[in-house]
Amino acid sequence: MPRPLGELEDAVMTRVWQWNRPVTVREVLEDLQQERSIAYTTVMTVMDNLHQKGWVRREAEGRAYRYTAVSTRAAYSAALMNEAWSTSDNPAAALVAFFGMMSAEQRDALRDAFRIVGYDDGTAAEPPAESAGRPPVAPSAAPPAAPSAEPPPAEEDSAERGAEPGR
Repeated sequence: MPRPLGELEDAVMTRVWQWNRPVTVREVLEDLQQERSIAYTTVMTVMDNLHQKGWVRREAEGRAYRYTAVSTRAAYSAALMNEAWSTSDNPAAALVAFFGMMSAEQRDALRDAFRIVGYDDGTAAEPPAESAGRPPVAPSAAPPAAPSAEPPPAEEDSAERGAEPGR
């Protein structure tokens, strides 16, 4: 299961998810600089780390990379909720407490979700065994790879690529 993203990782991924297209370090940097002072190399390192962790894929474009989200924010949120719930020693009590914290809008969203998956009448089928416990994934996206103890495959270091063209 995924670990929560760090504050800067989340700020970067929020942009990648919102823009829903391949992005460069420079684009993310320029948007982040509207909120904070941050260096190009910091953003480049964060995006390289997100790639190494399996949150984004990247393709070379000239001397730069274009990064694309591997999964959706909804799938990430669902995986975090599933992870938190699965660590409880009393899942039913955890759900009761969670539901008690929900706003009216969140409860409406939960009812809508139950209707969508067919749980409102108790006739919904169980998910296939091979997908049980996995986060939901957008039809065109794969789930992010969970961090593992094994090192990722050898790949050219992004720092060796240098700055983006014309910058």
